[in-house]
This record gives sequence, C-alpha cells and structure tokens, in this order.
Amino acid sequence: MPLRSPFSLTPWVRRILIANAVVYLFTITVFTGSWFLELFAFQPAAADVRPWTFFTYMFVHAGFLHLAFNMLMVFFFGPAVEDRMGGWPFIRYYLLCGLGGAVLSFLLWLLTPMGAVEGASAAALGVALAFAFHWPDTPVYVFPLPMPVRVKWLVLFLFGMDLLLGVAHFAHVGGFLFGFAYLKIEQLLTSRGPAVTPRRSEARVLARPSGEVARAARADRSSNRGHNDALQREMDRVLDKISASGLESLTADERRFLYETSKQMKRE
Repeated sequence: MPLRSPFSLTPWVRRILIANAVVYLFTITVFTGSWFLELFAFQPAAADVRPWTFFTYMFVHAGFLHLAFNMLMVFFFGPAVEDRMGGWPFIRYYLLCGLGGAVLSFLLWLLTPMGAVEGASAAALGVALAFAFHWPDTPVYVFPLPMPVRVKWLVLFLFGMDLLLGVAHFAHVGGFLFGFAYLKIEQLLTSRGPAVTPRRSEARVLARPSGEVARAARADRSSNRGHNDALQREMDRVLDKISASGLESLTADERRFLYETSKQMKRE
C-alpha cells in the first residue's frame, strides 16, 4: 500500500481540487443563472454545437454534496495514483475517464432521452479504480461500517450501484470502463515491453521495509561492508525479478525493501 500522509497532495490532485472548488464557488456567487450550467454541462442533444462540454462538464457541480463526494475520492485515492503514474499521465488518465462518461452518455442518448450530465463522478471513479487496480487489498474504512473493507470491493460496489441506479448514473460507468480499458492496455504493453529499472517515482509509493527482507538487512549492519554487500545482493535479486516478471510480481516485503533502498541511494 502507498505510504503518505492523507493530507499530502500531489500537484495535479491539488489543481483538480482547486479548479472544481473555484468553479463551484463561482456558480453560487457570480454565475448563478441557469445559463452557466447550460453552457458548460454536457447535454447530449447539444453536443454537436457545444463540443467543449465533453470535458467542461466534469468541472461543473450543481450541489455541494455532489462536489464533496467526488473530490473526497480524488483527495484520498489521487495522490498515490499520481505518484505511480507520474503527473502528465495522471491528468491524461483523469480527463480520459471524464471523457468516457460523456461518450457513454451520448451513446445512450441515441437510444433513450437523457438530460444534462455534470460533475466529476466519472473521472473520480476512474481514479478510485486505478488505486484499486494497483493496490486491490488495501483496507479502507467506510462510514458507518465498523471494520475496514478492501478497496477493490468498495470500487466494485460503487460500480454496481451506478449500474443499478440506471441511465442517470451511466456517465460514472463510462468513466469506469474507459479507465479499466486504459489500465489493462497499459499493463499489457508494460508486460510485453523491454525490461527497465523502476523509476524512483514508482518506488516512492512503496511502504517502509519490514519482515524478512528488512531483518536480513539489519543483521548485517555491524559491518558496513557486509551490510552494503547484502544490500547489493538483495537489490540485484529484486531487479532481476522485475526484469523477468515485472514490478507487479514483487512481494510486499520486496517492494518495501526497494523503496527504502532507493531513498538511501538518493540521500547518498
């Protein structure tokens, strides 16, 4: 699971939160007329004359609770996902998921009447999906449940609820489907591509060392040379495993060891 403070924001997550908050503030203070939503919300029937709404709709919220729920998902899941993907790939993924919501809404409009679509739900669900895709067994607490649930079950529950709630929520489904397709294609290309040493930005999302790997490293600390040799041997073994099977093949202990070693190398 990624190790970071829940209040530590990455650059694009911060920008997304600020942009949505500022737009909402304007809609309740300055641009209070219905014209603003009509101009920037996505209306499938007017998509040909207002094509920008395929993207602008995801920054427009008609109510505070809608805004709060979407931004909470981005706030909690976004930083780890941005750390893993990198800044530009993350914002492209975010916008792609939002675009998926508009595209699916447009396709459904061809079959049945639909009203305006607004809000970042499709993009936010895509971010939560990416987190669950990379760290599926991470426990999360969901009010009012007394026990944590694995994040993969939470995301599947949200997806299922959107399916059950019908056409009005299918924009969320579009974000989920576009996000899932992107992640699977990325996974396929990574597994078929040439072996590379993991970037430090990937290592930053790994937790601190513990278990057998960390204990083995601590056992050699009485001798600096022996300690360094042990670290090098373990690093070579982990990198060989990545080269053969990919980053996803590492155990939790191996990921933690890689994270701590990369921090030590950076300091040196």
